[in-house]
Amino acid sequence: MIKTAAAVLALSALLVIPAHAKSCVLAGGEATMVTKDMAVFMANAALNNSMKAKGLTAVGKAKVTCKDPSPLTYCLAQQKACK
Repeated sequence: MIKTAAAVLALSALLVIPAHAKSCVLAGGEATMVTKDMAVFMANAALNNSMKAKGLTAVGKAKVTCKDPSPLTYCLAQQKACK
């Protein structure tokens, strides 16, 4: 009887966890271009392409950081994305 009760309790604990639990990552895209505007645009495009390729959905707002030109501008776009 005790083993049966323990098995039922363990099974009910597994059923409480939703089957559609989201798994999230920090997706990113980067670009190095001649101007900052182009680098930001291409980094965002790379970010969107990476999320689309993995079947992820964007969550929240993208964060873009850029380094000063020397002579080119480097930008990194990051955003939380979930399946």
